[in-house]
Amino acid sequence: MNGPDPDRLFPLDGWWNTVFLKPLSEGRANVEAGEFAYYSDPDDPTKFFDRNVLHHYEQFGDRLIIGRFAMIAAGTQIIMNGGTHAMSGFSTFPFNIFGGGWEEGFDPATWTMEHRGDTVIGPDVWIGTEATIMPGVRLGAGSIVAAKSVVTGEHPSFAVLAGNPARMVRRRYDDATCDALERIAWWDWPVEKISRNLNAIRGADLAALEAAE
Repeated sequence: MNGPDPDRLFPLDGWWNTVFLKPLSEGRANVEAGEFAYYSDPDDPTKFFDRNVLHHYEQFGDRLIIGRFAMIAAGTQIIMNGGTHAMSGFSTFPFNIFGGGWEEGFDPATWTMEHRGDTVIGPDVWIGTEATIMPGVRLGAGSIVAAKSVVTGEHPSFAVLAGNPARMVRRRYDDATCDALERIAWWDWPVEKISRNLNAIRGADLAALEAAE
């Protein structure tokens, strides 16, 4: 038992609403998608990077990193730094992009100073339907984002986030268990080891997971 093929775009036989993001991301600049991360959408999931990842312009250099085994539900939107506006002046209107002389005197630093860096969706993160991920968000491993939440900032592993703006409702486990799970990092194991230890991974016996070989 070696698991599904991570390079197969449509991993579910007869179902066209789910895609693995790693093969879908190939050839895209500034995108890194881990094996088995998937997106589900009844309306053509192959458009994910064009329709759901917004304002991701190569020249800004910000990366979208999606960890192994991440799960992204329909309608999720990931806003990248290209969608930010300069906010240091009296108006946030992007006069410069419309030309006609309005680009003269524009200081690009007023724009780039609002950038929040890379967006990182950690391994085994579950993002609910129609959630919005704002620029520069960092979601720790095993986090859960409730449907329709609007997420900003950085959040620890195994956080449960909900609301607009999203707040951490709780951590899924106590701190000691979270630390142990991060140390074990089963999501980084070779596929063969994961396949041998599925019951420990999907169970709740920490000792069994720690003893996995």
